[in-house]
Amino acid sequence: MHDNAHRSDKNTPTVSLREVLIGKPRDPMDPGTRRGIALIAFFAWVGLGADGLSSSCYGPEEAYRALGAHTQFGLSLAIAIAVTVFVISLAYNQVIELFPNGGGGYKVATQLLGPRAGLVSGAALIVDYVLTIAISIAAGADALFSLLPGASGDWKTAFGAAVIVVLLILNLRGMKEAIRILLPIFIAFVVIHVFLIAYGIYAHADRLPALVPDTLAETRALAREAGWVTVIAIMLLAYSQGGGTYTGLEAVSNNVNTLAEPRVRTGKWTMFYMAISLAFTAGGIMLLYLLWDVAHEPGRTLNAVVFQSVIGSLGFGGAVNEGALVVVLAAEAALLFVAANTGFLGGPAVLSNMAADSWVPRHFRELSSRLVTDNGIVLMGVAALVVLVWSAGNVALLVVLYSINVFLTFSISLAGLVVLWWRRRRDDRRWLARLALSATGLTVTGGILAVLVVEKFMDGGWVTILITGTVIALCLAIRRHYDETRARLRRADALFEVKVPWGEEGPAPAIDPAAPTAVLFVGKHRGVGVHSLLWVLRLFPGHFRNFVFVSVGEVDAQSFGGEGAMRTLRYTIENSLQFFVRYCHQHGLAAEYLIGYGTEPAEEFMKLANAVFEKYPEAVCFASRLIFARASFLTRWLHNRTPQELQERLHLNGRQMVLLPMRVS
Repeated sequence: MHDNAHRSDKNTPTVSLREVLIGKPRDPMDPGTRRGIALIAFFAWVGLGADGLSSSCYGPEEAYRALGAHTQFGLSLAIAIAVTVFVISLAYNQVIELFPNGGGGYKVATQLLGPRAGLVSGAALIVDYVLTIAISIAAGADALFSLLPGASGDWKTAFGAAVIVVLLILNLRGMKEAIRILLPIFIAFVVIHVFLIAYGIYAHADRLPALVPDTLAETRALAREAGWVTVIAIMLLAYSQGGGTYTGLEAVSNNVNTLAEPRVRTGKWTMFYMAISLAFTAGGIMLLYLLWDVAHEPGRTLNAVVFQSVIGSLGFGGAVNEGALVVVLAAEAALLFVAANTGFLGGPAVLSNMAADSWVPRHFRELSSRLVTDNGIVLMGVAALVVLVWSAGNVALLVVLYSINVFLTFSISLAGLVVLWWRRRRDDRRWLARLALSATGLTVTGGILAVLVVEKFMDGGWVTILITGTVIALCLAIRRHYDETRARLRRADALFEVKVPWGEEGPAPAIDPAAPTAVLFVGKHRGVGVHSLLWVLRLFPGHFRNFVFVSVGEVDAQSFGGEGAMRTLRYTIENSLQFFVRYCHQHGLAAEYLIGYGTEPAEEFMKLANAVFEKYPEAVCFASRLIFARASFLTRWLHNRTPQELQERLHLNGRQMVLLPMRVS
């Protein structure tokens, strides 16, 4: 019985280049590894909060412009924005408490409303995170290229594509590495905007006392003229049009598993930082619009107009003012690029949780040697590239696609919380307050969703509904295939069930390293392993004197989630292998087992196989291969191809391996 030590002995030029771009492998079995890559609240605020904070670059403007001539409602909107940010944040704090292992909106919907609601939420989140990347890159490119000569705009899409590739590579290196590189941009944005907002309000502080009475007087006048229904309609439309301001607040609950311990406390502090920074920035910018009497200017954002006025009042002079405005707008553009990184963090996390429930291929649970879900990262990047090219970076279209799915997931999650606290009304003394908070949040997000769908359906809303529906249909097909395969494997487990009683055992048969040895690669399905063993005994009666059972515990996104998950993985693997060894001993066969753990099963199996060949020169490897009656590219991709890969690699090394067919359909 042996435990394989995690090591890497590859030293080819290709690997060296990969390590230059991605970095050296990390050991998932080292207890310090997870602590080293977990995010403290400050880093989580940077990595997960940039998406929300960047929405202040366009959310308040959309709301303010929707007011039209009725800008007196701007004060009410500023207050409503700040309050809404805190309502949604406090509601999502409940999600962090309830699901400290991450999963956010997907887990809430699945466990509180059922798997089909979870599928809708998960599909919407996947599309949402792809659009997070696309819209942030497109908006950042627009802002940056607005500072350059007009002809350079032809390169915006190509530039945006290059930024996506850079972010993809950074995230393949690891979340913390990407955040550290992007940290200066985030800090620069926060410092610059806090100063300009604070100074802008201070410079026109003399107008503050009159804002409230003026707003009330103009509101009453409009109500007398057009009626309160019109007043409410104007407010609701503007409020809903600025709904993009609240996007990104769900990112923390989706990624709690990446936070430093204690996760719940770290998650709540991160939400607090996000809420404070977004409420101050978005609400403050809306207030600046009012205090500085901002009016739309063709080809310029309202932020550019108001910040130019604020900077001009500092009295530095023309050239300095222009230079300062360029810095401010460049900081906004750069932050939008940082915000795109949220899609690379949140999207793979959602895919990983959905893979655990078999809605998407199992490959999205796999971790790379850098302990990131690289398949999910690559999918997010490629999909965002496709969307960016397809839309030609049209921010107006992307905002519509983006906002509908954001508020769909908000509403589903908050509906789940409402159901939860109503069910717990007899068991939890805090149920009423939490129910009220969740219901308030649901009313807000559901109202915004309804207005967006109605108002923007023909302006591109139907596209996001079509895309999300297509994702849901694909997930249903994948889940159906996995369910059918699992049912057949359970029947195989029952068919090949072998009773091996626990208790006192006699002396184990002695191992003879020089004798013929059968090496059986086994996985988590005991029936598949028994199928391999019985085939070997039937095909080669009396030939093999030793039996070595080899298994690898794959460290994926779920098992890497904490010490408890790793202990469960170890117990499951060891218990399975002990079963096979005891079975052989009871039949007078010498046997032992070897275990390895790692993120790349094929690599770990090869290391264990090499160790076996050193001890047993006459060894032959065996493994079962699942055979589908209607095989296709999809069935091949949905399932583990490790046995075929091992056979190819062993044969290239001059070693023997036999694949034993096992039909499952």
